[in-house]
This record gives sequence, C-alpha cells and structure tokens, in this order.
Amino acid sequence: MHRDIMGKLSQWATRAHRMPLVLCGARQVGKTYVLDQLGETFEHYAYVNLMAEEARALFELGYNAQRVLENISIYTGSPIEPGKTLVVIDEIQEEPKALTLMKAFCEEVPRLHVAAAGSYLGMTHHAGSSFPVGKVEMVDMYPMTLVEFIRASGEEQLADLLRSLDFDRLAIFKDRLERLLRRYYYVGGMPKAVYDFIQGGEDYDAARRVQRQLLANYDSDFSKHIPDDREVERVRLAFDSIPAHLGRENHKFVFGHIAKGARARDFETAIQWIVNSGLATRVHRVDKLALPLKFYRDLSAFKLYLLDVGLLGCAMETEPKDVILSNKALVEYKGALAEQYVCQQLVAGGVDPYYWTSTSGGAELDFVVRYEGEVAPLEVKAEENLRAKSLRMACDHYHLYGYRTSMSSYRRQDWMANIPLWAVGEYFRA
Repeated sequence: MHRDIMGKLSQWATRAHRMPLVLCGARQVGKTYVLDQLGETFEHYAYVNLMAEEARALFELGYNAQRVLENISIYTGSPIEPGKTLVVIDEIQEEPKALTLMKAFCEEVPRLHVAAAGSYLGMTHHAGSSFPVGKVEMVDMYPMTLVEFIRASGEEQLADLLRSLDFDRLAIFKDRLERLLRRYYYVGGMPKAVYDFIQGGEDYDAARRVQRQLLANYDSDFSKHIPDDREVERVRLAFDSIPAHLGRENHKFVFGHIAKGARARDFETAIQWIVNSGLATRVHRVDKLALPLKFYRDLSAFKLYLLDVGLLGCAMETEPKDVILSNKALVEYKGALAEQYVCQQLVAGGVDPYYWTSTSGGAELDFVVRYEGEVAPLEVKAEENLRAKSLRMACDHYHLYGYRTSMSSYRRQDWMANIPLWAVGEYFRA
C-alpha cells in the first residue's frame, strides 16, 4: 500500500546534512512498513526491534555510539557503512538509552542514516531527560487518508485524478467517489484494517475485528506507560467518553459528561495524555476569526476527535448499512462521522484546525483553518443539506470567504464554495 509519507522520508535520505530521523505515530499507523520500504532503497538494511529483550541488550553499554553500532551489525548480520546502510531502531520508546543515543549518532556518525520509530505515548513518557532535543528530526505519521485508501483499493488513476482537483473530470466519477468515501467512513485508515478489508473482498467484519483489537491495545498501553494508577483510570474514562461527546448535538468536550461530578482540574492531565499519545486531536475554539488563529484560542473550550474515523465507528458500534446507505437516519451520528473524517484529513494534510462559536452561542462553525494566507471558515454537512446560516453570518461579520463541505458537487458562489467531502483533504492540504 502506497503511503504519501514516503516522499518525505526519501527527501530526508537524500539530504547531505541531516539528523537522525524519529518517526512518531500512534500504534499501528504503518511506521515499520514505510521504514522497511525505505530500507529497500539502501544497499544494506539493519533493523532492530526493541520489543525483544535481546535487542534492548544491545544498548546496555550506554552512550558509546560506535560500540552500539558494532553490536547492531553483529545482531542483524548487516554491514554498517555510512551512505550505504539504513539503521532502523523500531519501538525505540522501549529503551530510554536508545532514545538518548540518537544524540551521539547525530554528533559522532553524521553521515550514517539512522531512523527510529516509536509510539507517541511511549515517547511522551520519556520526553524529559532521555529525549535528544534538537538532535533528531521528528516526523509525524497518521492513518491512511482517503486518497491513500482509494489507491489501496486498486483505484490508482482515480486517486491521481482526485489529487489533481480537476472538478470537471471528477464530476464524472462522483458516485464512485462517494461510495469509496462511505466505505472509508466504516473501514477508516488504520493500515491493517484496510488491508484485511481489501484482501477479504470488501470484508467489513474483518476490518471491525482489527478495530476492536486496536482499541483494546490502546487501553493496555495506558497502564503500560502511565505510572499513576489513578491517572490511568482517568485517561480510560476520558478516552471512552469521546464517542459520546461527538454523538451529541454540541460536540464540545464537557468534563461533566465523562463521569458524574467530573471536574476539569481532575481530568485535564488525562486529556493531555490522550492528545500526546496521538489517539485524539484537540480542536480549540477561537473567539475571533482573524490571523494568527492561535492567538485567539480559548483554552477552556475544545472538541476532541479520535485518531481515526473507523475507530470512532467501532466505538459507536456502527453497522455497515448505517454508514454506507444514504438515508436520513442517525443524523447526529452521521454528522459526528463526517466531522471526524474532515478533521482527520485536515490534520494528515498538515493543517491545524480550530472551531468558532459566536459570543451569544447562536452560531457555530465546525472548523476554521488558514487557507491561502486567509482565515477560511468551514462548515461540514454529512449529506446534501446545504443550509449554511452560521457560515453566512460569520462571513458577513468578518468579511470572509466561506467554505462548506458536503456530498453535493463542487460549486463556487460569490461568498462561498462547496467542496465535495471526498475532496476536502486534498483541497485544504498545506
């Protein structure tokens, strides 16, 4: 399965001056897969997975980079030659000494290609003394985007056409793109779920089995990496409440909805653990539609979106027909999936999303982003409901051009453009 991040990894590999690479992401987003692909472009490939106790022992000597590299060469049977060998240290969060040693690799063997992969949650746990700040290049990896899902489904030419944003030609394939989008709503972008779905001949049950296992794995990771048992319980409660929050008419995160009597001061650290782990995106409210948007953040008001739309659907116990059929049932639920999908595509495209509500609370914009140097209000419609009262109000008040994304076709008006949902990620890509 082609991953767009390979372009960024190839650029890193060909730069004359580079630091060791650390590829970060939540569990099972495909980090090892892309590093294996990168390794195939080198003459030698030395791969070490620190989940194995024997592999962790390679770093027992501490911070002697040359000695550790000799150990890795013996362990993997691969020569280690600068310019010819890619050294990959997988699951690097399992050994703090390996993480700290990245600084020595940077300073002592700058010509050697060294890359590491680690989970956000484990990396956050070692973000203090062990982390080689300023000595590594951090690259974030996310679940597969819709375009990557379409390509994996065997529709390479359609994926290329979607990336071109040639809306006149894309209109010909509108129905096919919509069907693929609805499948993506259910399957999501976790590579194993996508793979099993496709290999099983569009097997939705296979995708759901993977999603359930991933959610169980994330739950286990909380207790593994968070040292305080009470904090682990708070993290679990907060994480489990995200689907319920998104299923409400107002998707704003309310601490009182986590548990009876829950207060912000008790759960703020738990929320930060979830965000730092990459399992959720925190989208802050802005109280003014002006640049730079981060200056107008209201830190007390935010929404939380999960890592992946398929995982959200799994947590909500959806059925394929609930998502794939175009019907008017489950309106709030479909709205939550559509918003989750849009947030996921924006983040994967390098965009920082916010949302906005008026002072009176009578108007709300699902997302606000920076696009082509301007503030871009963005309203999300799950189907073809084209009412945009809040969008019009915000655009008139702040003199902005607006954007709506829906299942409707692309069209541009004097004050607003409608972007098909299947194109929103490519349209706003940074």
